[in-house]
Amino acid sequence: MTYQHISQIETQTDPTELKSVLAWFDQFQASPIPRNVWLQCQLAMIEGFTNAVRHAHAGLPLATPVRIEVAVSDRTIDIRIWDQGPGFDLAAVLRHKITVNNLESEGGRGLKIMYLVADRLTYEPAPIHGNCLHLHKTFEL
Repeated sequence: MTYQHISQIETQTDPTELKSVLAWFDQFQASPIPRNVWLQCQLAMIEGFTNAVRHAHAGLPLATPVRIEVAVSDRTIDIRIWDQGPGFDLAAVLRHKITVNNLESEGGRGLKIMYLVADRLTYEPAPIHGNCLHLHKTFEL
């Protein structure tokens, strides 16, 4: 697969950095991604970044980096978010979140959103970089 556009950003563990991440993600509006897919992926990226800051990096120094990479081809978008947290079992958490439908529950909606947007969603240890959340989405032009 040949990517037409690849870009990365690295931020501190700070929820206010979301504004910079969103401004950076705007560059992908001009790519071949249909607008509805771009909006879904933007929402999934927001949830992934927020989860990294709030959960994976809870208790870690502000200087702990969150790294995001987006790669776009003519039919796919791949979003990777690296965190330095302890990690978790994504499949087990998703099984629980999808079977338990508690509207009062604040946590876990982000993972469910990412799961529904993605064609493939993984979260695995990444040597040197901590853990990598990878969202893969295929689209039609």
